[in-house]
Amino acid sequence: MTAGMGRSQKRVLSTLAVAASWSVVLAGAAQPAAAAGVQSKQWYLSALQAEEMWKVTTGEGVKIAVIDSGVNPSTASLKGQVLEGMDATGAPGEETDDYDGHGTTMAELIAGTGKGGGLKGLAPGAKIIPLRVSDTAFQKKHSVNANETADAVRAAADSDAKIISMSVSSEFSTPLEREAAKYAESKGKIFFASVGNNAETDNKDHYPASYPQVVGVASADQSGKVSKYSQNGNSVNIAAPGDSIPYWCDNSFQSYCDGDGGTSAATAIASASAALVWSAHPDWTANQVLNVLFDTASRTWKKGDRSAYLGHGLIRPAMNILKGKGDPGDPDISPLTEERTGGSPASPAPSSTPSAPASQQPAQNGQDGQDDKVDETVAAGDSEAASDSGAPLGLIVGGIAGVAVLGAVVFAVVRRRGAA
Repeated sequence: MTAGMGRSQKRVLSTLAVAASWSVVLAGAAQPAAAAGVQSKQWYLSALQAEEMWKVTTGEGVKIAVIDSGVNPSTASLKGQVLEGMDATGAPGEETDDYDGHGTTMAELIAGTGKGGGLKGLAPGAKIIPLRVSDTAFQKKHSVNANETADAVRAAADSDAKIISMSVSSEFSTPLEREAAKYAESKGKIFFASVGNNAETDNKDHYPASYPQVVGVASADQSGKVSKYSQNGNSVNIAAPGDSIPYWCDNSFQSYCDGDGGTSAATAIASASAALVWSAHPDWTANQVLNVLFDTASRTWKKGDRSAYLGHGLIRPAMNILKGKGDPGDPDISPLTEERTGGSPASPAPSSTPSAPASQQPAQNGQDGQDDKVDETVAAGDSEAASDSGAPLGLIVGGIAGVAVLGAVVFAVVRRRGAA
């Protein structure tokens, strides 16, 4: 069954678009030397100031449910990182039987230790709870549980995981899946999902990213521009690195392939970012962590508005971890729906926080995959916008002045997302 999302009016911020920039994460901060092999290709770790953040927190104490093709706990980078999960497919195999390598890649991008030359996760102190669901190819070979996605989301909501990361999606919505997303919110989880990689074809809404309670994640390249394939629209809440990120070639786990991780990788990296912030502030609720991530995102438009391409902007956990930026806001009000969620069982307690502050914001579009292609300018130009470090966003790209691109229209959602 399909179900459409209610859409509000969008207003155009500007027809002159400028890319937000990773380089303003921490102005003037030294970049650590890249590791050899596959880790040398993880460009975003230095852009996000990972080494510096790891001196404060590595995501310890936070569990992340990865809903995907399964997670192989035996790769060098994931040994000791994977907890018991669930297979929701109903087909032969378990949650640790990754049928194509995708889920294992996502788990490594989140919590990989980097041992054995494998991918290094942004939150290597976090732990992974795997939940296996099927893709089209798997379904052609096996009879699967028709409600597997909804069942996996509910299982994740009932688990010890604080964060749900789902880098697979569909253009089809079901009532059970929609209710599962609501249930996850009621259990105090942050639910991240990929918005999709079909921007250049149909750019249709994908689920679960298009549900109001889910954080839709878009993909950006090394210069802070939205990836050409990254879907845009009402479901995009935030953007994270997705271009030129290695991934396991297949389920033999013999080698990594070069290419784009897409909105899949972006979702994993956004989830890891949330784990770092939550680990540093364990008494915060899901709403407060999300408020901080939205508030500290790099953007060139006014706070509170959203770009149809980058949402609230480029994710920057270092602004909170290293600089104490952001006001966590009301612990019981969702920055996605602006509605009261009743608190967060997953992370106890009200408002106050150990050492940082953040703000709030809403959302935009959805799917997954590993498409190739890069860049396309995206952020809206707004004269009032400026970075937390004092430099105008989008004017610094790796120390070089960014180039404004004409013709890209960026929207701001002026109402909260509503369910159909």
